[in-house]
Amino acid sequence: MPQYLYIYRGDKSQVPDTPAEQEAAMKAWGDWMARIGDRMVTPGDPVGTSKLVTEQGVTDQVPNPSFGFSIVEAGSIEEACEMAKGNPMVAGDGGVEVAEIVPISM
Repeated sequence: MPQYLYIYRGDKSQVPDTPAEQEAAMKAWGDWMARIGDRMVTPGDPVGTSKLVTEQGVTDQVPNPSFGFSIVEAGSIEEACEMAKGNPMVAGDGGVEVAEIVPISM
């Protein structure tokens, strides 16, 4: 079955401030991952500081930075997008970039 990379995007306003907000966020992520079930191949991790590397150099100005990633299995990119709709990043004014992972044969 094809695999898809979820890249979680948002801004700093989505980072929980209080212990209660952190607990609620973790519950929302756990509930969503439970709905995905065994199609969640790699739960992934949050990511830290981002920098953007271009021909002009390295900058801290990363438009729409990544907050983390996961890998899921789905029958099509449309199905993978449908599965992402309940993700907490979507509910929190962020988004989930969905990209098909294309195996390279060597």
